[in-house]
Amino acid sequence: MIMSTGRPSWHEYFMVIAKIVSTRSTCNSRRVGAVIVKDNHILATGYNGAMPGAPHCIDQPPVDGSPFCFRRYLKVPDVDKYNFCKASHAEANAIAQAARYGISVEGATLYTTLAPCYVCLKLIAMARIRAVYYEHPYESLDPRRDEFWKQAVKEAGIEVFEQLTISDETYRYIFDSFTGITSRRRMEATG
Repeated sequence: MIMSTGRPSWHEYFMVIAKIVSTRSTCNSRRVGAVIVKDNHILATGYNGAMPGAPHCIDQPPVDGSPFCFRRYLKVPDVDKYNFCKASHAEANAIAQAARYGISVEGATLYTTLAPCYVCLKLIAMARIRAVYYEHPYESLDPRRDEFWKQAVKEAGIEVFEQLTISDETYRYIFDSFTGITSRRRMEATG
C-alpha cells in the first residue's frame, strides 16, 4: 500500500533496498540481493558473489564474446551448477553476515530479488526466518520443481512466501529522490 505522498510501503522499501544491494553482486549470470528485516529494522544484507579471496566472475575476461561464468566455462550442466558455481547466494550471504555479527534472525522476514533456490530455502528454514518476499520467480527449466517447491515451503515452516511487485508510483518516487537532492528543503525556513 502506498501513502498519498508516494512514500513506499515497508514491503516496497525493503525490496528496493534488496535491489540496491544486488548492484554489489559479482555474478555475471544473475544479480541478486537480499535483506533480512525484523520489526522494520534491517539486520543483515547479502548479494551473490564469490567468497572472500576468490576471483569474481565479473573481473574475468569474456570467453567467446560472453561474460565469464566459471561453471559455464567448464560446461557444467544446470543440474550440477551448485557444485561448480563460485558465487554464494544472496540469501546465504545475508544469513552468514548475521551469524558473523551474532545477530539472531529467528522470526525475521527476508526480502530477495529472486525466489530462493532449494539450498537457500533450507538455510532460511534452519535460521527460522518466518517470511520470504521475492521479486522474481526462480524460473527453473524443470517443471517438477514448482510442485516440489510448494511442498518444500510448507515443510520449511515459512509462514509467508510471496512474490512482491514494486509499484510504478514507488519507482518514480524513488527515482526522483535518487536523481535529485534528497536533503533539499521542502518547506521555507522559519524566522
